[in-house]
Amino acid sequence: MALHLIKLCVGCDSIEDLAQWIAERSKKQRAAGKKPEHAHITRMVPKRIAELVDGGSLYWVIKGNVQVRQKIRAVTPFVDSEGIGRCRIILDTKLVRTEWQPKRPFQGWRYLAASDAPRDLVKGRGDDLPPALMAELAGLGLR
Repeated sequence: MALHLIKLCVGCDSIEDLAQWIAERSKKQRAAGKKPEHAHITRMVPKRIAELVDGGSLYWVIKGNVQVRQKIRAVTPFVDSEGIGRCRIILDTKLVRTEWQPKRPFQGWRYLAASDAPRDLVKGRGDDLPPALMAELAGLGLR
């Protein structure tokens, strides 16, 4: 069974903000002649890398709710120019919207068991509600 990560998406007000940021980074990488790759760099290196890359995702908390996930493609530890150990989490550029799940603020990332992860939203199943309505329903504990 896959293991996931959960992390606050600091500086993003919406899934659209995150998507725009990813698109801008990809455009800059292409302009520099590099293959576009979306990565999140963190200081702490997960110990359970094999479980994360075996179908795991990074679930993003935006404005107090888990709202979206990205599939984890690779986790590569490295040492930065200052000699500090860090970790590059390579993510798929596709954003998968999830059920909104309230989450209190926390620092860094946390492991998220597959059984605790919110389910993916599916169009045509009544899951494609406007973001403002999703936020209100989540705030009321109804979604």
